[in-house]
Amino acid sequence: MVQRIAVAYYPEGAGHATRMLAIARELEDRGVAVTLAGGGPGTRFVRMNGYDPYVPTTVDFIDTRQFGVGSVITDSVPSAIRRVRDLVGWLRRESPVALVTDDMFATMAGTVTRIPVYHLTHNTSRLYTQHIERVATTVLTRYHRLAARSFFYPAVWEAREADPDGTTRVPPIALEDDDDAPEVDVLLVPSVYSNSAAAVASRLRSVGREVTHVGGLEWEPVLSLFPYIASAAVVVCSGYSTVMEAAVAGTPCLVRPVTDEQRGVARLLRETEGFAVVETLRGLGERVVDPPARPAFENGTGIVVDRVLADL
Repeated sequence: MVQRIAVAYYPEGAGHATRMLAIARELEDRGVAVTLAGGGPGTRFVRMNGYDPYVPTTVDFIDTRQFGVGSVITDSVPSAIRRVRDLVGWLRRESPVALVTDDMFATMAGTVTRIPVYHLTHNTSRLYTQHIERVATTVLTRYHRLAARSFFYPAVWEAREADPDGTTRVPPIALEDDDDAPEVDVLLVPSVYSNSAAAVASRLRSVGREVTHVGGLEWEPVLSLFPYIASAAVVVCSGYSTVMEAAVAGTPCLVRPVTDEQRGVARLLRETEGFAVVETLRGLGERVVDPPARPAFENGTGIVVDRVLADL
């Protein structure tokens, strides 16, 4: 009988779905049956790739934090409780032998149902400057370390003393795809939380670069962004998931962060070969004509799946 493994992704931003879909595909390539859950912006992308994911209650702390603690308490916290409840029901229906996830709420559901959990995230207290976020993330990191059979920490930056204890550092996770893509000069991949993508594209064009704007008016949805990242001369992005895919694709990457978490990732990337952090449009225009060297990283997806299957 083929064993079944559950894969759940966090619902904030499509990048969570991308990296967990990479894990799901690798598991299926090893003959494992996969059941998928997540919700949020990544759902459409997951369905395009042929999956029918379970969609539990979604949670968005990034948006509600912008409206103050009150919105977090009245909106995000009740949604989080419902999400855990929904995922508990899903796990009980599916009865997997294990759960692989980057979703803290799925990890909680795995604890309730006593299903072995393998947690995967780069989200640690080092990424944040606000005290409440640092405290909350510290607590979550300790919980994940205790609740999970393994806690995988995908990173492209050098190991540092502040890296979370008790985690297994792995190379970046990327949803590789060998489909053909047109040759691209500058690939602009804005975050779902970006509000200045048009201005960024305009600035890049003003210095003579040809811009392919993912999510722009002329962009058609694709099954995988990886071929476009691999064919680009340089990538401009905000989020961590695109950083990981650029690292595996070997494409120079300029990072212009938007959220607190993205700014934390940017701080860690400042000394990482293949990446440059730019805070202003003027700086972006100057740096795109002199991009960093090509990064060179192994894809950590197979490493994660190897260790999960060996442990089981």
